[in-house]
Amino acid sequence: MPAYHSVFLDEPNQQLIGNFAILPLRTRTRGPAQQLPALAAGDTDLSIDASHESYDPLDEVLALFRANTFFRNFEIKGPADRVLIYGILFVQEIVGKIRSNMSRREAEKAIMNVALDTNFAVPGDAGFPLNQAFEPPKERNEAEVLRQYMMQMRQELAQRCLARVYADGDAPSKWWLSFKKRKFMNMAL
Repeated sequence: MPAYHSVFLDEPNQQLIGNFAILPLRTRTRGPAQQLPALAAGDTDLSIDASHESYDPLDEVLALFRANTFFRNFEIKGPADRVLIYGILFVQEIVGKIRSNMSRREAEKAIMNVALDTNFAVPGDAGFPLNQAFEPPKERNEAEVLRQYMMQMRQELAQRCLARVYADGDAPSKWWLSFKKRKFMNMAL
């Protein structure tokens, strides 16, 4: 059975930096991403599906995270798959920061420290783990836009992931924490 790929592969007019897609996001975090409409009053992150106008790549990352962590190989079919891969690796990193005895407040502090850290590698940097699958930006301005987009993704993913891991109260979901030791593609950010 092959891994799950992004539904945004066929998205028309994708802006690319290197071969990483800059896709629209539903977020309140500042950054270069085009803004998608906010969810209606009755909708939640868990209730929307891929056909919803506000469904974004971050919803997809969280929906496919657990399923895709079982795969050691992932055939990249387009730029949107690279967004999915990066998102899954980041979620893997932040879930790894949560301990089973952490309160929501403690976990939020630990996760947001990682998400707000500006010292992270982007494609083309020596420390970026997937340089063999990602093209570096062509110029310095593109690299800065890519860094801002990834920062925007990281902050929004941290908030959404935290909401899912602590959906049942002040104790983390054991089901989410069971994926701490899994390594998607045997990699980590």
